[in-house]
Formats: sequence, structure tokens, C-alpha cells
Amino acid sequence: MSGNVAPTAAQAEWLASGLSPMAASLRGSSILVIAARVRELVAGGAEVCNLTIGDFDPQAYPIPTELRVGTKRAYDAGHTNYPPANGIPALRTAVAKMYERRLGITVDPANVSVASGARPLLFAAYNALVGEGDKVVYASPSWNNNHYTQIVGANAVKLPVGPEDNFFPKMEAFAPHLRDARLFFLNSPLNPSGTMIRREVLQELCATIVTENERRRAVGEKPLFLLYDQIYWMLRLGDVEHVDPIGVDPRMADYAIYVDGISKAFAATGVRVGWGVSPAPLAAAMNRLLGHVGAWAPHPEQHATAALLDDDEAVDRYLAWIRREARDRLQIIFDKVSAMADAGLPVRALAPEGAIYLSVQIDVRGWKAGDKVLQTTAEIGNYLLDEAGVAVVPFDAFGATHAQAWFRLSVGAVEREALARALDRVQAALGRLQRP
Repeated sequence: MSGNVAPTAAQAEWLASGLSPMAASLRGSSILVIAARVRELVAGGAEVCNLTIGDFDPQAYPIPTELRVGTKRAYDAGHTNYPPANGIPALRTAVAKMYERRLGITVDPANVSVASGARPLLFAAYNALVGEGDKVVYASPSWNNNHYTQIVGANAVKLPVGPEDNFFPKMEAFAPHLRDARLFFLNSPLNPSGTMIRREVLQELCATIVTENERRRAVGEKPLFLLYDQIYWMLRLGDVEHVDPIGVDPRMADYAIYVDGISKAFAATGVRVGWGVSPAPLAAAMNRLLGHVGAWAPHPEQHATAALLDDDEAVDRYLAWIRREARDRLQIIFDKVSAMADAGLPVRALAPEGAIYLSVQIDVRGWKAGDKVLQTTAEIGNYLLDEAGVAVVPFDAFGATHAQAWFRLSVGAVEREALARALDRVQAALGRLQRP
């Protein structure tokens, strides 16, 4: 083989034999499979409303003007060299001050780690805390924890939860794992459900973690940590309160790792600025890991983000706008699904609370499309794509095989008018099915 000539099948198989067991078995995103079908249909001239994307259309959701202008200004000022591996001081200080103003918690800027988005921080936290065979506990559905636990060789424990609990586990689900878990993971607002954890649920968990760690310290055992992904917290959409570990129990400052960034609240997924807040020894370890992989956020974008976070008026103005844009779209879906349910279709939706997602159940299992009986969540999703031109993500993609016929619908890349037309097509397609 030379140049760009593709290897033969036999040669490719032999080359793949050199992969590590972890890399060979690591699966890619199942959402990409749906994306490939969407591209195929669009290439064929079909109108497709793509509700699978956890991203923003820049035409519908432009980033804040202050962030765009500030980034250009930083480039012009020559901030194009390597930034500090843990983030520029101005940004770490801006994050700390912003948390004090908006969350009411005290953060030492030295405990802030900056990276190119939230994903490297999640990766760093897992690698800094979890060793081969350590137990990691997380709810199902959740985003990407199955992959992170596989990468670090952890013993993954999924806690199946459903709509009756807003897709958040209660303390009794965590309790059996307190004595030997290394890490608990929570994400609120939750991807994929768009729901938020309640104060009393988080308070009980945090108090229990503190008590467990007091026991562990007395007997010389390793501490238990809570990894708290709140990347969507500024996109809370209703009257539901956003809560965080230190906010509900200040003692959690020793045991909580926050993951956050500008990707979602400011529609800046491609700008790549994220941050983590963690106890000092862990922050130092995460910074060492991030330094070795070079996952720092771009230098100009860090300067622009620091200036934006310091500008409360600009932040409040933008958040009011983007929350309204997301809420209006999610409400269109919620109202339409509710109307379908009133018309006798087996559908329901959870009221939107945060992020850009809505949880919708379309339970037509056992219904016939022509000669085919729809049996699985995947088959229902394929039917909606083929017959209604609407692409949605099944909760199976988030590890929740127990949440049958539930789907995540994302409104980050769709206009209101297209959304309304798409939902009319969904209702018509469901109306064409034969009931059992």
C-alpha cells in the first residue's frame, strides 16, 4: 500500500488487529447512523425536519455579538500563541465571579480548569478519578457515560429511570452503591430529556455523599465524588429552579466536580470554550491530563469569553432571547403532541424545563404500517423519518432500552414554520397506521 490507495479488506483487517481492545470495541455514536439516513433522504429531494441535532443553526441562533466581536478583537491583539494549559487567569477569574453572582457559591479561580469544550473536561475527570474496575454510577438515559466508562475500564452501573421521576434517580437507587462507588454522575438539565433535578433529590444525595465520605476518611478509604454536568443550566426554560451540589450543601465543595461552558447557553458549540470546577487536588490532576493532550480552548476565544461572562447586562440580554427562542419551539411540539393525545393517539410529552430538548413518547408498538408491524422504538423512528420526513433520536441511543417508544426531539436547528409543518406530517403519518 502506498500513497492514498485504500488497503484491501484482508490488509485492513490485519491492520485493525493492532488496535487496543478498548479502541477496537468502542462504538461510535448511534445518532450518526440516523444522520446518514437524513443526508440520503435530503440528497434525494425529500423535505426532512431534523430534530436529532444537539447543536444550533447559526442562522437561527447566532452567538452573542459581544463574543463574536471580542474574539476578533483578541485575534487582532495578537493572542494567537499557546494559552496557559489550565486557562488564562482572566477567564478562570470570570468563571469564579460569575458562579458567585449567579449560583451564590464561592469558587477559587485556582480550582477552575479551562478546556476546548465540556467533553475534554469530562474525559479528564474520568481519567483523574477512575481506575480499572472502579465503580461509576449514572442514570439511564444519559449522554456518553457508557463510552467514558468503557474508555477508563470502569465497572459501569446504570440506574434505569423513567418519566414518572422526570428521568432522575432517587436516593434509594443510589443507596446500594454508596459503599463501593468511586464516582456518581448527574446531568441537569438532562440530555436527552430536557428535565431538571429537584432540590430535595439533590440535597438528599449530597448529604449522603458527605456522610459516606466522613466514614471513608475515618477508615482510610478513597473518597466518593459527584461529577455534575450542568452545561445546559443557563438554558432553564420555565419556573423550575436550577440547583447545584455546593448550592444545596456547601460541604460538597470537597467532593463535587462541575462541568460547564459556553456551548449551549450561548449557542457557541463551535467556539470550544468549556470549564470545570473541582477540589484543588483534582483540578491539578485534570490540568496535568489536559496539558498532555493539548485540549486547551483557543486563546482568543478565552479572552472573549472572559469579557462576556463579566458583562452581566450582555449575558442577561442574550439569555432572555435564546431562552425565548428555544422555549417557543419546544412549546410548539409540546402543544401539538398534547393535541394528538387529546385526539386519541398514544403519544405524550414531558413539559419543557431546560436545554433544547423535549421528551416525547410515541407508543405505536403493535400498530401496522402496511404489512409491517412496528415492534421497536427504532422501527417507529424509521417510520417517522420515511413517512413524515421527521428525524428523532430514540432513548435507546442514550442507553435507555427500558424507555421504549421514547424519543429526544431537539429544536436547535429548526425554524418554527418548518417545525409546525413537520408535526402536521407526524400526525398524518400516525393516522395512517392500523391499530391492533
